[in-house]
Amino acid sequence: MSTTALSEYVCEDCGTLLRHSNPNTLESMRDVHNQLCVVKRQKTAAAAATVPKPAPAAAAPRAAPSTAPAAATPAMEAPPAPPSAGGSTTISLSGTGTSYGKVEGPIDAKFKESRKMAGTYEGIKVWGPVDAPGQLGIWGDSVCVDFDICVADGACIEACPVNVYEWLQTPGHPASEKKAFMIREKDCIFCIACENVCPPQAVKIFTKG
Repeated sequence: MSTTALSEYVCEDCGTLLRHSNPNTLESMRDVHNQLCVVKRQKTAAAAATVPKPAPAAAAPRAAPSTAPAAATPAMEAPPAPPSAGGSTTISLSGTGTSYGKVEGPIDAKFKESRKMAGTYEGIKVWGPVDAPGQLGIWGDSVCVDFDICVADGACIEACPVNVYEWLQTPGHPASEKKAFMIREKDCIFCIACENVCPPQAVKIFTKG
């Protein structure tokens, strides 16, 4: 029986060993580790602390008080609100569906052939059946997660190099009360890192082409 060769990466700062048979996935895992490595952060902070700070400039002489009336100070404008990534929402996370149990993986890779779209949540497609809060269906179009299988392990969120996912609270669901929500699905680079690391195999990425 043949075995798949494993690619390896060893962090030069903390010595952590990363292994994976898919080089692209290993590269994504390396990028994520480098962002989160505590030792690397400590070294960066220590290096920044050794950089000499510029001497403060000499204080300018005080001007004589003016007798002219002071001009009105313009009111500071509030910073613009961050753009919303949302869209249409027709799916509710609450309801009367409380009689469901946990569903085992893997996700059905051909679910689009057997399921119908039940609605959208902040612009993300949701494939039924949906009977909240116990049955939530499969979410996403290219980045797809079976919410009935997802156990909120968080591996997909940690592995994603472009921050596609964020947590979505799903109280009352039998598998977990939060899910990895692909709110920035359009940012996906199709590295399949999240699909490869999901323990219950709840993720399916439909690559371009």
